[in-house]
Amino acid sequence: MKQGIHPTYNHVVFHDRSADKYFLTRSTLAAKAASLPTIEWEDGNTYPLVNVEVSSYSHPFYTGRNVVLDTAGQVQKFNARYGRK
Repeated sequence: MKQGIHPTYNHVVFHDRSADKYFLTRSTLAAKAASLPTIEWEDGNTYPLVNVEVSSYSHPFYTGRNVVLDTAGQVQKFNARYGRK
């Protein structure tokens, strides 16, 4: 890898606002840490805070709450033609 062309990759705390969950991970958003608010984490260190609307805590795919909306009966039509017998 070339030196000096990659952004810094440090710890950042993400706050999922819809689930009100916080999690610590690493991200290149740490390069913009001067413009981000900070939060003191459980380990006593201070990290940049990034607010997000959707994460694995609230996304329907990860929580198992996804619903298939089928108002025209397309799923039933497909299953009748090609589906399980």
